[in-house]
Amino acid sequence: MLEIRETKGDLNAVEQAARELAQGRVDLLYTIAGSVTQRAVRATSDVPIVFAVGSDPVALGLVQSLNRPSTRLTSIHFLLTDLTSKRLQLLKEIVPNARRVVTFYDPTNKGATEAARLAREAAASLGMTVIERHAGSVEDLQRGVKALKPGEVDAYFFTSDAMVASQAQFIIDSARTKRLPTMFHEQSIVTEGGLASYGLSFREVGRMSARYVVRLMGGARPQDLPVERVDRLELTINLKTARALGLVIPPSVLLRADHVIE
Repeated sequence: MLEIRETKGDLNAVEQAARELAQGRVDLLYTIAGSVTQRAVRATSDVPIVFAVGSDPVALGLVQSLNRPSTRLTSIHFLLTDLTSKRLQLLKEIVPNARRVVTFYDPTNKGATEAARLAREAAASLGMTVIERHAGSVEDLQRGVKALKPGEVDAYFFTSDAMVASQAQFIIDSARTKRLPTMFHEQSIVTEGGLASYGLSFREVGRMSARYVVRLMGGARPQDLPVERVDRLELTINLKTARALGLVIPPSVLLRADHVIE
């Protein structure tokens, strides 16, 4: 039986759900995102965890090494934080006049703070400024997005934060109202109205994670299963959103796009 808990970006709810599931003696937990996985680890003691994280799981303290996890956790590491600079470069190509981009993240999220650092460094070489707004909760995030004034920023830029990602549709809707181009990390968000994304296929992450679940359910130990990395990356452009914003996507970008939504 599969039990799904949607915590809507609330990390305290993640801990509570993980604790309740462990007390119910589930066979394993499957977690998505580094911050979520860290909270699940903190709330449990012995249940195996299959994770999918976009930051280095060694740096996050989840495993001792990729080849030999040596903990009760293993599974998939995908490129998310490491793509921050490339994602900002692509946004600059798509919106050449963008000078000030805003990003929201929880400053207690280690992966998010690293992504923000990478964004600052990339922005300096691109002639851009990253406006960093801290948000410790969904409510903080929504207030911050609503408070953006016309002309204050030129675009919205996603920084690696699961709480922020959980509010992608709210950000899309708000950006449409404020006429802001958006750069995200995953194709499905662009399908829902974001302007562009560059990152992995979450479908592929799910497929690969499922293999780990099957192996653990068959008796394998997580500490014996190396962490696998997903390297397949995709650039997605939503031309409908571009037209609504009055943007013309450069042909050089369109030619490199893996998916173009008309």
